[in-house]
Amino acid sequence: MRVFTTFEELEAAAGQEIGTSDWVTIDQRRVNQFADATGDHQWIHVDVERAKAGPFGGTIAHGYLTLALIPWLGSQVFKLATPGAKLNYGINKVRFPTPLRVGSRIRIHVTIANVADLPTGKQLTVKHSIEIEGQDKPACVAETVVLLLPS
Repeated sequence: MRVFTTFEELEAAAGQEIGTSDWVTIDQRRVNQFADATGDHQWIHVDVERAKAGPFGGTIAHGYLTLALIPWLGSQVFKLATPGAKLNYGINKVRFPTPLRVGSRIRIHVTIANVADLPTGKQLTVKHSIEIEGQDKPACVAETVVLLLPS
């Protein structure tokens, strides 16, 4: 895991891939819990028997579940130990190039895209690519934006 303790360390890492998480298996239980939390019980996610005859040969994870795993997977790759507050500011350019079949293993690749000066602190943009084991295209690519406010 890479630990950033200063803004200068972050700025020096801009443009660099900083690491990859461990593999994690996406199981049906996790998908069902996400469906319960969001109310999205579409059959392609939760009806195992019906999904077997569907376009992917089984259930697939919600795209937003995949996106929601970014903070957890990313925490295996890097830590922001810079002084001050860290505020989630938003997400840019989210895409889901390949459906994530339940039972697949995924991991995240993290790149520090940019560190920009703001009147109130710094704006950190991080690129994430969630790889599916054995697939050419990722399950999700996204840029997250974090505001780093000095103490």
